[in-house]
Amino acid sequence: MKHLFLTAGLLGAVALAGCGKTEAPPAPAAEAPAAAPAPAAQAELKVAIDPTYEPFTYKTADGKPTGFDVDIAEALCAEIQRKCVYVEQVWDSMIPGLQAKKYDVIISSMSITDERKQVIDFTDKYYSTPSRIVVKTGTEYTDPASLKGKKLGVLKGSTQEKYALGELQPAGVNVVPYEAQDQVYLDIKSGRLDGTVADQVEVTGGFLSKPDGEGYGFVGPALSDPKYYGIGMGVALRKGEDELRNQLNAAIAAIRANGVYDTVAKKYFDFDVYGD
Repeated sequence: MKHLFLTAGLLGAVALAGCGKTEAPPAPAAEAPAAAPAPAAQAELKVAIDPTYEPFTYKTADGKPTGFDVDIAEALCAEIQRKCVYVEQVWDSMIPGLQAKKYDVIISSMSITDERKQVIDFTDKYYSTPSRIVVKTGTEYTDPASLKGKKLGVLKGSTQEKYALGELQPAGVNVVPYEAQDQVYLDIKSGRLDGTVADQVEVTGGFLSKPDGEGYGFVGPALSDPKYYGIGMGVALRKGEDELRNQLNAAIAAIRANGVYDTVAKKYFDFDVYGD
């Protein structure tokens, strides 16, 4: 009987095996999903600025670049997916530095003039403001000859210098060039200069609205002759960089359309700085 029971047991085991009732081996553990690749770092856009031109380009108390030009640069970089990196440059060396590839663009209130377009390219304008003559309040003025004998400081290499040399110097005005506009204001304060020719908005924010500018004001008309001042301020870049220029033109149009430009402008101005 023992033998019979063993045989029956063996037969039963075989029958169960034939019916597929054996226990399945455990499934292999699922592989962990691969980590997502790190986002690619944004390419840099090296931007030249002259940080002595408040409220367009200047520095905060802790030395960071700020101002309308800087905020516009950041908005344009966001549109073209580049990272703005700022390079400080004295104004008179701006174009040589661009040509030497020290930076990619100039976003620092550079006027679009025919003379400059002979050696560099520009985007469309991103703002336009006139210039003014500033001297002591009460100075009699009918024409440039009214300022004969006075010393006016101007930013070296600027459109204001070009105007002063073309219109004021022939009338007997002593035109003195400076490396930075803030140095002009220091010398007006010290009495070494009688005044300046400067962008109307810049001279208001950087001088006339401050204690050092008390007793000074505008004389004569607003100055905007394209012969001297061009057709507004644009982003300057090297000749032949058509792809970058097209990207920046599209970015200027985009921030004008999506409200970013107006938000930036209202942070600094209570008027339409874009102009006609």
